[in-house]
Amino acid sequence: MNASDVSRSGEPIGLCTRRKRSGWSVLLRAMKAHPWIYVMLLPGVLYFLIFSYLPMFGVVIAFQRFNPYQGILQSRWVGFANFLRFFESVFFWRLIRNTLLLNAYGLLVGFPAPIILALMLNEVRRGWFKRIAQTFTYLPYFISTVVVATIIMAILAPVEQGGLANTLLTALGRPSIDFMNRPEWFRHIYIWSDAWQFTGWNSIIYLAALAAVDPALYESAEIDGAGRFAKMWHISLPSILPVIMILLLLSIGYMLSVGFEKVFMLYNASTYETADVIATYVYRAGLLGSDYGFGAAVGLFSSVVNLIMIVVFNSIARGLKQQTLW
Repeated sequence: MNASDVSRSGEPIGLCTRRKRSGWSVLLRAMKAHPWIYVMLLPGVLYFLIFSYLPMFGVVIAFQRFNPYQGILQSRWVGFANFLRFFESVFFWRLIRNTLLLNAYGLLVGFPAPIILALMLNEVRRGWFKRIAQTFTYLPYFISTVVVATIIMAILAPVEQGGLANTLLTALGRPSIDFMNRPEWFRHIYIWSDAWQFTGWNSIIYLAALAAVDPALYESAEIDGAGRFAKMWHISLPSILPVIMILLLLSIGYMLSVGFEKVFMLYNASTYETADVIATYVYRAGLLGSDYGFGAAVGLFSSVVNLIMIVVFNSIARGLKQQTLW
């Protein structure tokens, strides 16, 4: 063997080649051994290819003065003009502020809520009560966003329209509040209704993680005289910490993304000051205003910032020796 037969790592080139090909060979052998498993996987792969990866080609319209009649290939290229329009817009800082504040508020309220619920349910010893509690906390998740928004508006409607909240306030001698038209109330309404709807469902993954905790740890803690709170703090919570870190990083990756549907159904012109977010602005500017290139540019900006944030915070978590996404 001469020097030309040796790779930079000091290993024979043939061995390096075999190692590079080993991944594909392992995959092919697995597909031959378990073909039906990969057939079952195929619909999911096709779904993401068709609806997530192929449409990414359409991102190019963010750099065009897109005209639907001319199509992507014939529309005029404008470079970063759409992005500059957004950055110079009078709405830019309001949209960024509202989107970040809604997400930060949601993270503060909605992220720990399912963890606390899962820890509490894990301590319930009566099986029938635990099942009933889980059912009642899961049910709101299966209510559509349209119905939830309708319920919220009905409860918070003025007294003249039979709003329950204002009826109670009036009965207690308090002045009625126009909840849906007061900007300072929008964030509270949005976040706490979200917490009510999703806390139970989001607790499932934490309950699954708690189910995998070794019961011997709890038995040892009881022998040492630990109470329920001590076991929860020193055993249950540290055991699910990797899951918490993963979900926290994923949540941070959506800091510039707020669900469009619920905001759209709850906000109005009088609450734009606190309710208008990037998603609703893209809808008005891109779809209603038929400025598709500009709308695509705003959406692409949001996605790039989300990507940067998740990479940065994942690096921070790795530096702190915590569970990371990669």
